[in-house]
Amino acid sequence: MDRYTELQVFVSVAECEGFAAGARKLGISPPVATRAVADLEARLGIKLLTRSTRHVRLTDAGKRYWDDAKRILLEIAEADEAATGINGEPSGHLAVTAPVLFGKMFVLPGVIDFLNRYPRMEVNALFLDRVVNLLEEGLDVGIRIGELADSSMRAIRVGSVQRVVCASPDYLAHMGTPQHPNELPQHTIITANGLNASTDWKFNDGFNIRVKPRLSFATNDAAMEAAIAGFGITRLLSYQIAPQLTAGRLRILFPEFEKNKIPIHVVHREGRYASAKIRSFVDLMVERLRAEKALN
Repeated sequence: MDRYTELQVFVSVAECEGFAAGARKLGISPPVATRAVADLEARLGIKLLTRSTRHVRLTDAGKRYWDDAKRILLEIAEADEAATGINGEPSGHLAVTAPVLFGKMFVLPGVIDFLNRYPRMEVNALFLDRVVNLLEEGLDVGIRIGELADSSMRAIRVGSVQRVVCASPDYLAHMGTPQHPNELPQHTIITANGLNASTDWKFNDGFNIRVKPRLSFATNDAAMEAAIAGFGITRLLSYQIAPQLTAGRLRILFPEFEKNKIPIHVVHREGRYASAKIRSFVDLMVERLRAEKALN
């Protein structure tokens, strides 16, 4: 068996924690998988896996070799895609992630556009109000709102947003319009436990207000709907309420106190070769997002 196939079998067995499962994933028989790993260990002169009656586990040496093997297989796959994708159409599976409301408003239309352009593509879209590790969760592309931590990901800035305090005209008519953030404790507060949510609302010049919410949600869209219904004041990102501002359903309070703008990036796994499907999707999303008035 060639070394490339041995690496494929080893990685599959390690990921599936079993020879039968690993073999089934590759469409080969368990004895063939067992022989491939045994030959690999014999050639290297080290034990890569420990076997039990129910599972297999990586040894310390196996963990290091597994990381290298995955990287090598990924680079081979990327090289194949780069070579065949020069004149070919993107095909295969793509996994993308974004915050919930951002995903619904801006990423979903881009995904549909992408799928219509490339009929041989499939997309799994994961919309969550938390930062997702692309490598750990097997994702290809992510949209991030906020400053980026150092990583091996490639990032392309596509726009920016601001945090804004807002309320409906009905609420302000009944309860009065606060002129300064220090008046917020006298009002009904709605919060969302979504992206970077906090009961400490930070404004510019180091001015902070600790709010005590009467109503708290797990998602930003629920907090927005409660504010539209006139229950109280909430704080969201500017893009989330752009349609409601245009329709007059919400109003922004004391924008002069808001902090600097928050960047938006499209991030994807960096590799020696650019995957045709990732490159095509990223190019499409960058163009679409940079054209959105609510993000620029």
